[in-house]
Amino acid sequence: MRGLIAQIIDDYSRQTGQKFDFTIGTTGQLRNIIASGQPADLIIVSTPLMGELEKTGKLTPGSRADLGRVGIGVAVRDGAAVPDVSTSDALRKALIAAKSIAYTNPAEGGTSGIHFAGVTDRFGIADAVKQKAMLTRGGREAAIEVAEGRAEMAIVFISEAMGGQGHQARRPVAAGATGILGYAAAIPANSTDPAAARAFIAALTSAAMAERWRTNGFEPPK
Repeated sequence: MRGLIAQIIDDYSRQTGQKFDFTIGTTGQLRNIIASGQPADLIIVSTPLMGELEKTGKLTPGSRADLGRVGIGVAVRDGAAVPDVSTSDALRKALIAAKSIAYTNPAEGGTSGIHFAGVTDRFGIADAVKQKAMLTRGGREAAIEVAEGRAEMAIVFISEAMGGQGHQARRPVAAGATGILGYAAAIPANSTDPAAARAFIAALTSAAMAERWRTNGFEPPK
């Protein structure tokens, strides 16, 4: 999400002159940042975290806009064979066969890493995967580990591996393990510039932006 939003912000700034000062992080990191009281005029977070924030009463009523959904996939280096991960059994075999696997450190609060750790637990291979794990700050960093040859495979949100160089990720993992995650935007009640926030949300959810979301691996929100 961060790479796509950064690109959109750059384009929007050039078109409108609007300036941005934005903070990025995993879901866990952003939860802590928001809880610390750091002010924001607009927030864009995963839908589970957005649900938590809505319960605090600190968001502007009616300002939430769902942006898109993305699933977890497998990234491998350009030219390498993409393993079969179309079923749970095939995914389990692929994870066992891989010499090294990069993914977001669950301890950092990364949603894909937390979900993947749960999948390996269910498969009964958690310890085996941990022994060859390369834990990263985020999914984009995991994909880079693959692109630069330090990891054989990365488990990341498809959006985090699209548009990069040196790796490929085009196949969602098995149904039941894919971990579809949504993202949403909303305006804090104490926003100092709600009009600018609304304008940017309108741009993010416009029909003109739909194709950009799609080409970056996102599905429309439900």
